[in-house]
Amino acid sequence: MEGLVFLVGVIGNIISVFMFLSPGTTFVRIVKNKSTQEFESFPYICTLLSSSLWTYYGLTKPGSFLVATVNGFGVAVEIIYVSLFLFFAPPSKRTGIMIGIMNVGFLGAALSMTYLLLNGEVRIDAIGLMCAGLNIIMYASPLSAMKRVVTTKSVEYMPFLLSFFFFLNGGVWTFYAVLVRDFFLGVPNAIGFVLGTVQLVLYAIYINPNKASKHLAADLVEERWQKQPLLIPSNSTHSVEDII
Repeated sequence: MEGLVFLVGVIGNIISVFMFLSPGTTFVRIVKNKSTQEFESFPYICTLLSSSLWTYYGLTKPGSFLVATVNGFGVAVEIIYVSLFLFFAPPSKRTGIMIGIMNVGFLGAALSMTYLLLNGEVRIDAIGLMCAGLNIIMYASPLSAMKRVVTTKSVEYMPFLLSFFFFLNGGVWTFYAVLVRDFFLGVPNAIGFVLGTVQLVLYAIYINPNKASKHLAADLVEERWQKQPLLIPSNSTHSVEDII
């Protein structure tokens, strides 16, 4: 049984690493355009807070080293993502305020109170309860993006890889939680598995291959135009899409 628990934990760590790295293409786009466009910062701010508390939980609870290591990696990655949002998001998004409230104020209060006022199993249970609640919020944070998908009938601003790895991550860590009988780890990841499934269903419903192909072709033509600007007269009234 211990061998199976370790194996599932290692698989969960690998999938979690991919989950944390999956929004990389989104942030390449943000840096390239120097704008966060319609992408939401809340999922990343929430994931940073959740990963920070899960790292604390893994270090506090005996035998939870695998939980601590992967979430420590997640903290480092999410700090980069949140910093990019802070730099490129317009003031109207209020990204800095959310970071201050959640990742400084709430996190600082949670760490201080549980460390100074609680001991033993009571401390572990308190941290686990907060982690479970925040993990549910983390998994539910793309709900606004899901609403946008249904409203616009477009999946452009709901990154597929993030949804896919939410699905995988939730499933594997739910199985791990069942094996080690960790209620705090199991419930939020089971919810995450369900929500990840819903996001993938939305992709299947609203993905438009023809539109995606047209956007890709437009990007290729625009890139070629930037390299050879004399191919299209400067006074042309046609857009890249018109040329396609």
